[in-house]
Amino acid sequence: MKQNKKTIFASVAVFAMAALALSGCAAAPGSGYKACMVSDSGGFKDASFNEEAYNGLMAAKKDYGVQVATVQSPETATQTDYTTGINSMIDAKCDLIVGVGFNLANAVREAAKANPKINFALIDSSLSNDDYSPLSLPNVKPLQYDTAQAAFLAGYLAASETKTGKIATYGGMLFPSVTIFMDGLKQGVDYYNSMNGTTVEVLGASGTDSSKWAATGDFNDQAKGKTLTEQFFAQGADIVLPVAGPVGIGSGQATLDKPGTMVIGVDSDWYNLPAHAGYKANILTSVEKKMAKAVESVIKSGIDKKFTGGDANQYVGTLANGGVQISDEHEAMYPSGMAATLADLKAQIISGAITVTSMYNK
Repeated sequence: MKQNKKTIFASVAVFAMAALALSGCAAAPGSGYKACMVSDSGGFKDASFNEEAYNGLMAAKKDYGVQVATVQSPETATQTDYTTGINSMIDAKCDLIVGVGFNLANAVREAAKANPKINFALIDSSLSNDDYSPLSLPNVKPLQYDTAQAAFLAGYLAASETKTGKIATYGGMLFPSVTIFMDGLKQGVDYYNSMNGTTVEVLGASGTDSSKWAATGDFNDQAKGKTLTEQFFAQGADIVLPVAGPVGIGSGQATLDKPGTMVIGVDSDWYNLPAHAGYKANILTSVEKKMAKAVESVIKSGIDKKFTGGDANQYVGTLANGGVQISDEHEAMYPSGMAATLADLKAQIISGAITVTSMYNK
Protein backbone atom coordinates (compact mmCIF):
# COMPACT_ATOMS: atom_id res chain seq x y z
CA MET A 1 0.00 0.00 0.00
CA LYS A 2 1.35 3.40 -0.93
CA GLN A 3 1.68 6.02 1.77
CA ASN A 4 1.46 9.72 1.20
CA LYS A 5 4.92 11.30 1.43
CA LYS A 6 3.52 14.05 3.66
CA THR A 7 2.30 11.40 6.09
CA ILE A 8 5.74 9.77 6.20
CA PHE A 9 7.49 13.09 6.81
CA ALA A 10 4.99 13.99 9.51
CA SER A 11 5.59 10.65 11.25
CA VAL A 12 9.35 11.17 11.13
CA ALA A 13 8.93 14.64 12.60
CA VAL A 14 6.78 13.31 15.43
CA PHE A 15 9.35 10.63 16.27
CA ALA A 16 12.16 13.21 16.18
CA MET A 17 10.30 15.54 18.52
CA ALA A 18 9.58 12.66 20.89
CA ALA A 19 13.26 11.72 20.94
CA LEU A 20 14.21 15.29 21.75
CA ALA A 21 11.64 15.42 24.52
CA LEU A 22 12.95 12.20 26.03
CA SER A 23 16.54 13.44 25.86
CA GLY A 24 15.46 16.63 27.60
CA CYS A 25 14.05 14.54 30.43
CA ALA A 26 17.36 12.71 30.99
CA ALA A 27 18.57 13.08 34.56
CA ALA A 28 21.42 15.51 35.24
CA PRO A 29 24.68 13.65 35.97
CA GLY A 30 24.65 14.60 39.63
CA SER A 31 20.92 14.42 40.34
CA GLY A 32 21.36 11.42 42.61
CA TYR A 33 24.27 12.95 44.53
CA LYS A 34 23.98 15.20 47.58
CA ALA A 35 26.77 17.68 48.37
CA CYS A 36 26.64 19.59 51.63
CA MET A 37 28.59 22.36 53.33
CA VAL A 38 29.07 23.77 56.83
CA SER A 39 30.48 27.29 57.15
CA ASP A 40 32.74 28.64 59.85
CA SER A 41 31.70 31.62 61.96
CA GLY A 42 31.98 34.09 59.09
CA GLY A 43 28.90 32.73 57.32
CA PHE A 44 28.21 32.35 53.62
CA LYS A 45 27.81 36.09 53.02
CA ASP A 46 31.17 37.10 54.46
CA ALA A 47 32.32 38.60 51.12
CA SER A 48 35.45 36.50 51.43
CA PHE A 49 36.35 32.98 52.56
CA ASN A 50 33.04 31.19 53.17
CA GLU A 51 31.29 32.88 50.27
CA GLU A 52 33.97 31.76 47.83
CA ALA A 53 33.57 28.14 48.96
CA TYR A 54 29.77 28.41 48.82
CA ASN A 55 30.02 29.63 45.23
CA GLY A 56 31.69 26.33 44.35
CA LEU A 57 28.80 24.39 45.86
CA MET A 58 26.29 26.45 43.90
CA ALA A 59 28.31 26.00 40.71
CA ALA A 60 28.12 22.22 41.15
CA LYS A 61 24.37 22.46 41.64
CA LYS A 62 24.05 24.45 38.42
CA ASP A 63 26.51 22.45 36.32
CA TYR A 64 25.77 18.90 37.50
CA GLY A 65 22.33 19.07 39.10
CA VAL A 66 23.50 17.89 42.51
CA GLN A 67 21.27 18.20 45.54
CA VAL A 68 22.70 20.59 48.12
CA ALA A 69 22.26 21.36 51.80
CA THR A 70 24.07 23.87 53.99
CA VAL A 71 24.53 24.87 57.60
CA GLN A 72 25.62 28.42 58.39
CA SER A 73 27.43 28.42 61.72
CA PRO A 74 26.67 31.29 64.13
CA GLU A 75 29.10 34.20 64.54
CA THR A 76 29.87 32.95 68.03
CA ALA A 77 30.34 29.36 66.87
CA THR A 78 31.96 26.88 69.24
CA GLN A 79 33.21 23.37 68.57
CA THR A 80 29.81 22.14 69.71
CA ASP A 81 28.17 24.22 66.97
CA TYR A 82 30.50 22.80 64.32
CA THR A 83 29.89 19.25 65.50
CA THR A 84 26.14 19.83 65.48
CA GLY A 85 26.33 21.27 61.98
CA ILE A 86 28.34 18.36 60.59
CA ASN A 87 26.09 15.81 62.28
CA SER A 88 22.99 17.45 60.84
CA MET A 89 24.46 17.00 57.36
CA ILE A 90 25.07 13.32 58.13
CA ASP A 91 21.43 13.03 59.18
CA ALA A 92 20.47 14.70 55.89
CA LYS A 93 22.04 11.75 54.01
CA CYS A 94 24.78 13.77 52.33
CA ASP A 95 27.27 11.95 50.10
CA LEU A 96 29.95 14.62 50.56
CA ILE A 97 30.27 17.17 53.36
CA VAL A 98 32.59 20.17 52.97
CA GLY A 99 33.87 21.81 56.15
CA VAL A 100 34.85 25.40 55.43
CA GLY A 101 37.88 26.26 57.52
CA PHE A 102 40.34 24.88 60.03
CA ASN A 103 37.87 25.45 62.86
CA LEU A 104 35.88 22.47 61.59
CA ALA A 105 38.84 20.07 61.58
CA ASN A 106 37.96 18.26 64.81
CA ALA A 107 34.28 17.98 63.94
CA VAL A 108 35.16 16.58 60.52
CA ARG A 109 37.68 14.18 62.04
CA GLU A 110 35.22 12.64 64.47
CA ALA A 111 32.40 12.45 61.93
CA ALA A 112 34.66 10.86 59.30
CA LYS A 113 35.85 8.22 61.75
CA ALA A 114 32.28 7.35 62.69
CA ASN A 115 30.97 7.42 59.10
CA PRO A 116 33.58 5.86 56.79
CA LYS A 117 31.14 5.63 53.88
CA ILE A 118 30.57 9.39 53.79
CA ASN A 119 33.20 11.53 52.07
CA PHE A 120 34.44 14.82 53.48
CA ALA A 121 36.49 17.75 52.21
CA LEU A 122 38.18 20.11 54.65
CA ILE A 123 39.26 23.55 53.50
CA ASP A 124 42.43 25.14 54.89
CA SER A 125 43.47 22.26 57.11
CA SER A 126 44.54 18.67 57.28
CA LEU A 127 43.62 16.39 60.17
CA SER A 128 45.55 15.73 63.34
CA ASN A 129 45.15 13.69 66.50
CA ASP A 130 44.62 15.30 69.89
CA ASP A 131 48.40 15.28 70.42
CA TYR A 132 48.75 17.19 67.10
CA SER A 133 50.35 14.25 65.32
CA PRO A 134 49.21 13.99 61.67
CA LEU A 135 46.13 11.95 60.88
CA SER A 136 45.14 10.80 57.40
CA LEU A 137 41.70 9.31 56.73
CA PRO A 138 40.73 7.80 53.36
CA ASN A 139 37.37 9.59 53.33
CA VAL A 140 38.71 13.08 54.07
CA LYS A 141 40.33 15.22 51.38
CA PRO A 142 42.17 18.33 52.61
CA LEU A 143 41.86 21.36 50.30
CA GLN A 144 44.76 23.68 51.13
CA TYR A 145 46.38 26.72 49.56
CA ASP A 146 49.95 27.95 49.31
CA THR A 147 48.77 31.55 49.50
CA ALA A 148 52.28 32.70 50.35
CA GLN A 149 53.04 32.53 46.62
CA ALA A 150 50.28 34.94 45.65
CA ALA A 151 50.86 37.13 48.71
CA PHE A 152 54.51 37.43 47.63
CA LEU A 153 53.33 39.08 44.42
CA ALA A 154 51.00 41.36 46.39
CA GLY A 155 53.87 42.31 48.70
CA TYR A 156 56.14 43.16 45.79
CA LEU A 157 53.37 45.24 44.23
CA ALA A 158 52.58 47.02 47.49
CA ALA A 159 56.25 47.84 48.04
CA SER A 160 56.35 49.45 44.61
CA GLU A 161 53.16 51.44 45.30
CA THR A 162 53.66 52.72 48.84
CA LYS A 163 54.36 56.43 49.13
CA THR A 164 55.31 56.27 52.80
CA GLY A 165 57.57 53.24 52.75
CA LYS A 166 55.31 51.42 55.21
CA ILE A 167 52.83 48.58 54.61
CA ALA A 168 50.75 46.89 57.31
CA THR A 169 49.12 43.53 57.80
CA TYR A 170 47.12 41.75 60.47
CA GLY A 171 45.13 38.58 60.98
CA GLY A 172 41.82 37.73 62.54
CA MET A 173 43.41 34.93 64.55
CA LEU A 174 46.98 33.78 64.05
CA PHE A 175 46.47 30.31 62.62
CA PRO A 176 48.81 28.94 59.92
CA SER A 177 46.25 29.48 57.15
CA VAL A 178 46.21 33.17 58.17
CA THR A 179 49.88 33.85 58.84
CA ILE A 180 50.83 32.25 55.51
CA PHE A 181 49.37 35.34 53.79
CA MET A 182 51.25 37.70 56.09
CA ASP A 183 54.53 35.85 55.67
CA GLY A 184 54.20 35.78 51.89
CA LEU A 185 53.57 39.54 51.88
CA LYS A 186 56.73 40.07 53.92
CA GLN A 187 58.78 37.95 51.55
CA GLY A 188 57.51 39.94 48.57
CA VAL A 189 58.40 43.23 50.25
CA ASP A 190 61.84 41.90 51.19
CA TYR A 191 62.43 40.80 47.61
CA TYR A 192 61.42 44.22 46.30
CA ASN A 193 63.82 45.86 48.73
CA SER A 194 66.67 43.57 47.70
CA MET A 195 66.09 44.26 44.01
CA ASN A 196 65.59 48.01 44.30
CA GLY A 197 67.77 49.11 47.20
CA THR A 198 64.77 50.29 49.22
CA THR A 199 63.78 49.85 52.86
CA VAL A 200 60.01 49.40 52.78
CA GLU A 201 58.75 48.23 56.19
CA VAL A 202 55.94 45.83 57.09
CA LEU A 203 54.05 46.78 60.24
CA GLY A 204 52.11 44.14 62.15
CA ALA A 205 54.39 41.22 61.31
CA SER A 206 57.76 42.03 62.84
CA GLY A 207 60.19 39.23 63.52
CA THR A 208 59.84 35.54 62.75
CA ASP A 209 57.53 34.54 65.62
CA SER A 210 54.13 34.71 63.95
CA SER A 211 52.35 34.20 67.28
CA LYS A 212 53.33 37.78 68.13
CA TRP A 213 52.02 39.36 64.95
CA ALA A 214 49.04 41.72 64.91
CA ALA A 215 45.53 40.25 65.17
CA THR A 216 42.04 41.37 66.12
CA GLY A 217 41.17 38.12 67.87
CA ASP A 218 38.19 37.16 65.73
CA PHE A 219 36.84 37.07 62.18
CA ASN A 220 33.64 39.06 62.65
CA ASP A 221 34.14 42.43 64.36
CA GLN A 222 34.57 44.95 61.56
CA ALA A 223 34.98 47.81 64.04
CA LYS A 224 38.14 46.14 65.36
CA GLY A 225 39.49 45.93 61.83
CA LYS A 226 38.83 49.60 61.21
CA THR A 227 40.39 50.67 64.51
CA LEU A 228 43.54 48.60 64.00
CA THR A 229 43.89 49.86 60.43
CA GLU A 230 43.54 53.46 61.59
CA GLN A 231 46.33 52.80 64.08
CA PHE A 232 48.54 51.50 61.28
CA PHE A 233 47.74 54.55 59.17
CA ALA A 234 48.65 56.78 62.13
CA GLN A 235 52.02 55.00 62.22
CA GLY A 236 52.60 55.91 58.59
CA ALA A 237 51.38 52.88 56.67
CA ASP A 238 49.41 53.60 53.51
CA ILE A 239 48.59 50.02 52.37
CA VAL A 240 47.12 47.27 54.55
CA LEU A 241 46.54 43.53 54.07
CA PRO A 242 43.84 42.27 56.47
CA VAL A 243 43.66 38.47 56.68
CA ALA A 244 40.52 38.36 58.76
CA GLY A 245 37.42 37.58 56.72
CA PRO A 246 34.63 40.14 57.23
CA VAL A 247 36.83 42.05 59.71
CA GLY A 248 38.73 43.25 56.64
CA ILE A 249 35.70 45.29 55.59
CA GLY A 250 36.65 47.62 58.43
CA SER A 251 40.06 48.12 56.80
CA GLY A 252 38.41 49.05 53.53
CA GLN A 253 36.18 51.53 55.33
CA ALA A 254 39.24 53.07 56.98
CA THR A 255 40.73 53.89 53.57
CA LEU A 256 37.73 56.15 52.89
CA ASP A 257 38.73 58.37 55.81
CA LYS A 258 42.41 58.55 54.84
CA PRO A 259 43.03 59.69 51.25
CA GLY A 260 45.96 57.99 49.56
CA THR A 261 45.57 54.70 51.43
CA MET A 262 44.74 51.31 49.95
CA VAL A 263 43.67 47.85 51.04
CA ILE A 264 44.59 44.40 49.70
CA GLY A 265 41.73 41.89 49.66
CA VAL A 266 41.95 38.21 50.52
CA ASP A 267 40.36 34.94 49.41
CA SER A 268 38.18 36.42 46.62
CA ASP A 269 38.55 39.34 44.23
CA TRP A 270 37.14 42.01 46.50
CA TYR A 271 36.67 44.45 43.65
CA ASN A 272 33.80 42.38 42.28
CA LEU A 273 31.93 41.82 45.55
CA PRO A 274 29.07 44.16 46.59
CA ALA A 275 30.25 44.25 50.22
CA HIS A 276 33.39 46.11 49.10
CA ALA A 277 31.75 48.40 46.54
CA GLY A 278 32.04 51.53 48.68
CA TYR A 279 35.83 51.53 48.58
CA LYS A 280 36.60 49.39 45.54
CA ALA A 281 38.64 52.21 43.99
CA ASN A 282 40.99 51.82 46.98
CA ILE A 283 41.61 48.10 46.46
CA LEU A 284 45.18 47.61 45.25
CA THR A 285 44.69 43.92 44.48
CA SER A 286 43.38 40.76 46.16
CA VAL A 287 45.22 37.59 47.14
CA GLU A 288 42.79 34.99 45.86
CA LYS A 289 42.24 31.39 46.87
CA LYS A 290 40.22 29.78 44.10
CA MET A 291 38.16 27.70 46.49
CA ALA A 292 35.07 27.60 44.31
CA LYS A 293 37.02 25.78 41.62
CA ALA A 294 38.39 23.19 44.07
CA VAL A 295 35.03 22.63 45.77
CA GLU A 296 33.27 22.03 42.47
CA SER A 297 36.07 19.70 41.37
CA VAL A 298 35.88 17.52 44.48
CA ILE A 299 32.10 17.31 44.13
CA LYS A 300 32.53 16.22 40.50
CA SER A 301 34.96 13.52 41.61
CA GLY A 302 32.30 12.21 43.97
CA ILE A 303 29.66 12.17 41.23
CA ASP A 304 32.07 10.21 39.02
CA LYS A 305 32.93 7.84 41.90
CA LYS A 306 36.56 8.97 41.69
CA PHE A 307 36.86 10.69 45.08
CA THR A 308 40.29 10.25 46.65
CA GLY A 309 40.96 11.14 50.27
CA GLY A 310 43.89 11.08 52.65
CA ASP A 311 46.88 13.37 52.94
CA ALA A 312 48.59 11.71 49.98
CA ASN A 313 45.74 12.97 47.81
CA GLN A 314 45.30 16.40 49.33
CA TYR A 315 44.86 19.37 47.02
CA VAL A 316 47.28 22.28 47.43
CA GLY A 317 46.44 25.36 45.39
CA THR A 318 49.50 27.09 43.90
CA LEU A 319 50.33 29.62 41.23
CA ALA A 320 51.21 26.73 38.93
CA ASN A 321 47.82 25.02 39.12
CA GLY A 322 45.79 28.21 39.33
CA GLY A 323 44.68 27.58 42.90
CA VAL A 324 46.02 30.95 44.06
CA GLN A 325 46.55 34.24 42.25
CA ILE A 326 46.38 37.99 42.61
CA SER A 327 43.50 39.79 40.97
CA ASP A 328 43.58 42.19 38.04
CA GLU A 329 44.52 45.79 38.67
CA HIS A 330 41.00 47.15 37.98
CA GLU A 331 41.15 50.84 39.00
CA ALA A 332 44.51 50.65 40.77
CA MET A 333 46.41 51.65 37.61
CA TYR A 334 49.79 50.04 38.18
CA PRO A 335 52.94 51.82 36.98
CA SER A 336 54.04 51.12 33.43
CA GLY A 337 55.67 47.72 33.18
CA MET A 338 54.42 46.45 36.57
CA ALA A 339 51.99 43.93 35.08
CA ALA A 340 54.84 42.43 33.05
CA THR A 341 57.09 42.39 36.12
CA LEU A 342 54.47 40.55 38.15
CA ALA A 343 53.98 38.04 35.34
CA ASP A 344 57.74 37.44 35.27
CA LEU A 345 57.89 36.99 39.05
CA LYS A 346 55.01 34.53 38.86
CA ALA A 347 56.86 32.54 36.19
CA GLN A 348 60.01 32.50 38.32
CA ILE A 349 58.09 31.24 41.36
CA ILE A 350 56.51 28.48 39.27
CA SER A 351 59.87 27.46 37.80
CA GLY A 352 61.58 27.52 41.19
CA ALA A 353 63.94 30.34 40.31
CA ILE A 354 62.37 32.27 43.20
CA THR A 355 61.54 30.30 46.34
CA VAL A 356 58.65 31.47 48.50
CA THR A 357 58.88 29.56 51.76
CA SER A 358 55.77 28.29 53.48
CA MET A 359 54.49 25.28 55.40
CA TYR A 360 54.23 23.48 52.06
CA ASN A 361 57.89 23.61 51.08
CA LYS A 362 59.91 23.92 54.27
